[in-house]
Amino acid sequence: MTIHFIGAGPGAADLITLRGRDLIASSPVCLYAGSLVPKALLKHCPDNARIIDTAPLSLDQIEAEFLRAHEAGEDVARLHSGDLSIWSALAEQTRRLDRLGIPYDVTPGVPAFAASAAALMCELTVPEVAQSLVLTRTSGRASAMPESESLAAFARTGATLAIHLSIHVLDKLVAELTPILGADCPVAIVFRASWPDEKIVRGTLADIEARFAESPVERTALVLVGKALGAENFRESALYDPEYLRRFRPQRGQSE
Repeated sequence: MTIHFIGAGPGAADLITLRGRDLIASSPVCLYAGSLVPKALLKHCPDNARIIDTAPLSLDQIEAEFLRAHEAGEDVARLHSGDLSIWSALAEQTRRLDRLGIPYDVTPGVPAFAASAAALMCELTVPEVAQSLVLTRTSGRASAMPESESLAAFARTGATLAIHLSIHVLDKLVAELTPILGADCPVAIVFRASWPDEKIVRGTLADIEARFAESPVERTALVLVGKALGAENFRESALYDPEYLRRFRPQRGQSE
């Protein structure tokens, strides 16, 4: 048997890979994070599948479910929201599986920052404006941030910031970023990207708190900050310039 860790995407039930969907359909056991994973995905589970919502469970209880399935020789579809590469608690689960000698694999999913950018219909890296994206968060009860990973340090790079799990400290974000990025720096708050109740609040560091106060949300919101969000008069990249020679666009008169 195998524990299949599957990135279930940001919310919309159809934003899951074909591989992820097929693994769900072939696994007689499904563990899913009920607070964030859409229940519509459970329709892919086989008939009579054992389905467990892990939201109220401890890590020990989740490990017990893995052991139970292992002893029964049953594959497990383990669903986490977004993609498993960031803030998924994957490492602490796989460490236990390694100790127990239980095999597992990982299937990627659509991350929240990608779904948020799609909702905004914008690119987060714009030529000569920002060519890097920082995925970060602020300290919380679950885990603290390393001292070297401060918002101020990331902001000084000029990269677009995708700040997760931090909507409850929006005032602190604004206070820390404004002196570095300027009050006119664009900000977008995307609540539950790709869900039916998706909500977007746009503004700048100067007014985003007031705009957000008009339509507040409590959780599952991503804060995007950076010049790329409002870029208009930027230079086009050379990628599609007719004079830019590359492998797939040979020089005029030259055979392919």
